[in-house]
Amino acid sequence: MPRIQILELPEVHLGEATETPFAVVIDQADDDLYADLAPTDTDGHEQSRSAHLAEQLGARAVLCFHGTIEVPANDTSAYATPTMVVRVEGDADSSSADLADQIRRGIEQARATYGHSA
Repeated sequence: MPRIQILELPEVHLGEATETPFAVVIDQADDDLYADLAPTDTDGHEQSRSAHLAEQLGARAVLCFHGTIEVPANDTSAYATPTMVVRVEGDADSSSADLADQIRRGIEQARATYGHSA
């Protein structure tokens, strides 16, 4: 089954207005869809179906691929906030000072192991 992704392009400033243009990326397309949306036909003539679809969607282009294409902008893992997990052992009766001391030691150990930014 084909996937549809959005590829944001660099912002365009139009006077005081700002526009974020985009392209529609369709991947994992079967042969029929690919042939239907290919930018050129087998004779090398431009097809207007993908351009017409782009116009209807307000996109700058519609790109169609047989294979899998990962749009880097859709991968948010690069923006994930690094986290640190500190294991604290104790029971519900442990004092707050004891738990705080364990957390502090865990953070110091992580900083020593992974660097000061941990």
